[in-house]
Amino acid sequence: MLEQPEYLTPKQIVAELDKYIIGQHEAKRNVAIALRNRWRRMNAPGDMKREIVPNNILMIGATGVGKTEIARRLAKLADAPFVKVEASKFTEVGYVGRDVESMVRDLAEQAVNMVKMQKRAEVQEKAAEAVEEIILDALIPPVKSKRSQPEGTIGFQVSDSDVELNERTRERFREKLRNGELEDRKIEIEVENNTGGMSIIGGAIDEVSMMNLQEMIGNMMPKKSRKRKIAIAEARRILMEEESSKLIDMDEVKQIALQKAENVGIIFIDEIDKIASSSGKSGGPDVSREGVQRDLLPIVEGSAVNTKYGIINTDHILFIAAGAFHVSKPSDLIPELQGRFPIRVELQSLSQADFYQILKTPKNALTKQYQALLAAEDVELSFTDDALEAIAEVAFAINSEVENIGARRLHTVMSHLLNEFLFEVPDTIPPNSKLVVNREMVQQRLSSLVQNRDLSRYIL
Repeated sequence: MLEQPEYLTPKQIVAELDKYIIGQHEAKRNVAIALRNRWRRMNAPGDMKREIVPNNILMIGATGVGKTEIARRLAKLADAPFVKVEASKFTEVGYVGRDVESMVRDLAEQAVNMVKMQKRAEVQEKAAEAVEEIILDALIPPVKSKRSQPEGTIGFQVSDSDVELNERTRERFREKLRNGELEDRKIEIEVENNTGGMSIIGGAIDEVSMMNLQEMIGNMMPKKSRKRKIAIAEARRILMEEESSKLIDMDEVKQIALQKAENVGIIFIDEIDKIASSSGKSGGPDVSREGVQRDLLPIVEGSAVNTKYGIINTDHILFIAAGAFHVSKPSDLIPELQGRFPIRVELQSLSQADFYQILKTPKNALTKQYQALLAAEDVELSFTDDALEAIAEVAFAINSEVENIGARRLHTVMSHLLNEFLFEVPDTIPPNSKLVVNREMVQQRLSSLVQNRDLSRYIL
């Protein structure tokens, strides 16, 4: 049975998204409803559970307005397998390039990794005990008394007092290990020899069959190990990986992961406008674009996709597509595909006030990122309120005059503003210094950026 995480209410989801994304309330509301509907479906009566399909979302908006960030934060809130793909990377079946089914295989891989991490956390304590014993054996090999040895054993016999001394020594070293006193001491351990994956050269073979064949041959090959002399800290890391893997039931992991991918998986298809045929055009690359759409259709509608972990049904995977649609329109997508994205959300272009809030409010605001970078050098960086307003003015002006790349423009402006500080610390600007960015400094440093009409070199 698939364990259900604590699901947030739509209002709670929007409140969490507000911590990172400014504005776009309509988009946040729709994704919050879509996420909550996953929980509602899993708690619906048995017969209806299979019938309820997710309302896939098409987000329309210029670059840098928050489409990708909304989807990324949503996946973290849902604790769900999440894959972001770019529609422009896919090619029609029969052409060289990635086929659309690879997005589902990527989702399966992501789900397996998620479940494996959860299971690893569950067995961590048991694995740590086993690792401790292995390290102790390398430091102080255990000895057995005469009574504990099989009859007829020939060789050096150990007395009970020697065994007792050995035990006391091991316990002292165990204490030192737990206190971290022996981390740099070198020991010799046996580790699995991870040789590179085997390459198979031959005729045409599909991706899944290739992976299965490589895994089968890999399992048939004998596992080799070799001795390495390394520090205890490094040995513990390597041994924890090995011991955790031994304690995890991979068949159970695969089963849970497939259920997780099928029921709560989210696939974000970016740049979907790039595979829409421009109005009034036919032939050439538009034929291939339409082919990708037709390949995409059964995946979004619901089909069985073969992965190396098993078959995944895509009926209840939530698909969120996004595109700027500067050249083409959503109506340029084939009608069948349009019908599979019933929720249309148009994201608004960012205003100057939005830029100000983006610099000030989110948990991961650019200003806070630069403060963290300089804090690593023991330098305190602060921004006055009018400095943030000035930065927002410059970013908005450049977007209006050159090309609107949304919030990404702030990266250009902030980099231009603060690169000199980043270069001077710690040589010219020593640790424990305090740097204050005010409106005058912003205007002085960014005046050339605003006045220069040939801004091509600043466009990201």
